[in-house]
Amino acid sequence: MNKAKAYSQEHLSSSIVSDGNTYSWSSPMERVEIIRQGIPFSSIERISDRLNRPVKAVLSLVGMPQTTYNKKKSERSLLDSRDSELIVHITELLDFGIEVFNKEEEKFQRWLKKPNLSLGGHTPESLLDTITGIDEVRNSLNRIEYGNFA
Repeated sequence: MNKAKAYSQEHLSSSIVSDGNTYSWSSPMERVEIIRQGIPFSSIERISDRLNRPVKAVLSLVGMPQTTYNKKKSERSLLDSRDSELIVHITELLDFGIEVFNKEEEKFQRWLKKPNLSLGGHTPESLLDTITGIDEVRNSLNRIEYGNFA
């Protein structure tokens, strides 16, 4: 099995902990079900903590006004499938990035905020608002993992 395939198989098993609940999956169809059902609005805070950025910055990635977030979070609502999918992808990317950087979270945090030539001079963090951007950041992490920095 090639390493890229190993990555995708290995990272199918993942989870998000939010509001004391764990949302986990070990297959693509389980992942789809969790995304369709939605994950709690409070998962945005978890991403905020993991990115070491204010909640407002994560809301900007998701394209959500602060007032909507505050209201839905207090109601213990679930994110819609689009926002849930984005949060799931970001979570998986952060898990992978920390793995690539040998669990050195501070080093990974610096990398996220630094302009990257392989990403057209953009910071990896600035591309987390779309699935395509997340995929490009993942590709950049793959290049780091294999020692191909070009």
